[in-house]
Amino acid sequence: MEEDRLFIVFLAVAVVVLLARGLAGRLRVPDAIVLVLLGMAAGFVPALPAVVVPPEVVLLGFLPPLLYHAAFFTAPREARADAVPIFALAFGLTTVTTVAVAATLHALVPDVGLAAALAFGAAVSPTDPVAATSVMQRLGAPPRMVTILEGESLINDGAALTIFGLAVEALGTDFTVAHGAARVAQIVLGGVAYGLVVGIVVRRVRRWISDPVSQIIVSLITPYVAFVPADRFGASGVLATVVAGFSIGTHGEGFLQPASRLAGTTFWRILTFLLESALFVLLGLEIREIVRAPGGRTWGTVVAVALAVSAVAIAARLLWQLGNAPLARLVPGGRRSQAGLGLRERLVIGLGGMRGAISLAIALSLPIGLGAERGLLVLLAALVVLVTLVGQAPLLPFLLRRLGLIEPERRRAESMLARKAGLQAALTRLDELVEEEDVDDQTAEAFRQMLELRLERVRYFLDREGAEGPRPPDSRYVRTELVGAQRARLQVLYRKGRIGAETLREIGRELDFEDPVVVKRPPS
Repeated sequence: MEEDRLFIVFLAVAVVVLLARGLAGRLRVPDAIVLVLLGMAAGFVPALPAVVVPPEVVLLGFLPPLLYHAAFFTAPREARADAVPIFALAFGLTTVTTVAVAATLHALVPDVGLAAALAFGAAVSPTDPVAATSVMQRLGAPPRMVTILEGESLINDGAALTIFGLAVEALGTDFTVAHGAARVAQIVLGGVAYGLVVGIVVRRVRRWISDPVSQIIVSLITPYVAFVPADRFGASGVLATVVAGFSIGTHGEGFLQPASRLAGTTFWRILTFLLESALFVLLGLEIREIVRAPGGRTWGTVVAVALAVSAVAIAARLLWQLGNAPLARLVPGGRRSQAGLGLRERLVIGLGGMRGAISLAIALSLPIGLGAERGLLVLLAALVVLVTLVGQAPLLPFLLRRLGLIEPERRRAESMLARKAGLQAALTRLDELVEEEDVDDQTAEAFRQMLELRLERVRYFLDREGAEGPRPPDSRYVRTELVGAQRARLQVLYRKGRIGAETLREIGRELDFEDPVVVKRPPS
């Protein structure tokens, strides 16, 4: 029965995600690498049903929330400062990669039409920032490189899907240059304009909502409100979603309550991880049907073509990144934007272009009408993702260390400086409240002691920066141990009947805020 098949597929997705999380943590590699390997392996388990994912399910079910989440959490100041290198990668490199990959595929497999080859090139041209930036952030790479990779991956999705949409249109209609130019204008301008409208309207609506659950519901439907109407009226649903997400995200501090931000961040982190993970597993379950007859070609041919297009995509990125500096300096503000991007940084950014969930989603949205050629293109896209993830991601830690681009203490020092400034501002405001007689002396003294204790600890960390000897202890471990002692005592009181379940849950929630990260032992 259909219900049984759906249950088995759901169970397979859950099992693979859990295994991938555990293995990725033990191996200290990005989740995406383990997910793509386990997802493909799951497709060959005989007990699991074969799956054919409808393109519209991928396009409408997966892409809008993934794009919205990435846009919402974009850092606006950093993105503006590095706009030239970001746009050079997002538009220039995406176009070059699409054309180069399409030309390679068309030359190696002439039966694949030019329009289909361009659609495939657009599918594998956008990069997935998760694998690269997770490695860089864990090691303490310069934040500017992380910002450029994240900004590029956000915008190149829109560029790639615009090219992809035009190529899919060309599969069934006569396509002229004039028609293409008009469609690009409609797609880009229409998508941006509609996204701005959605962003403005949603911001105004959310100002009047204080309930965190309602805020999450509104945030969940926002990407679909942006994507679906824009797509239906011939504009870019991708650009509309990205613009709406960026517009709302950059103004979030002004209208979102702290509880809504905390709950929303947790919800979206889990949702995007599940969506990306499900894409890999669904692709794996679909691969069994694809590999039976990959476009009527032998496996040797398919692997050779996949390696060739992967090499072209990697080489195009490296050559573009290493050689576009003279062109970038011709753009207004380009000379200033290139400062600090030397050969070392360019090499790392060039090798940080792994493909991931977005490429899989675009490839799976190829029209069913392509027949056997669709299976071949989806399989090739999956192999390109596999080659770039498994081949490039493990090189990044070695490259960052060898080139001396790791700054392990920078983020810690930056965090402490911010905490110091915030605590000093809070103490100043507390004195003002006392002078205005809004707070009595006893209450003020209790808060002052708490703030001064926190400030003293921050000063201790800052004073120890650069000093010889052991590092200051990580406060997360101490906090975890103290909160654990409180939890244990609460359980004793509950078992003895001195407090009820509601009190236990209420105090437990308060302790959750004090102990957001579990640390098993003091970091060495």
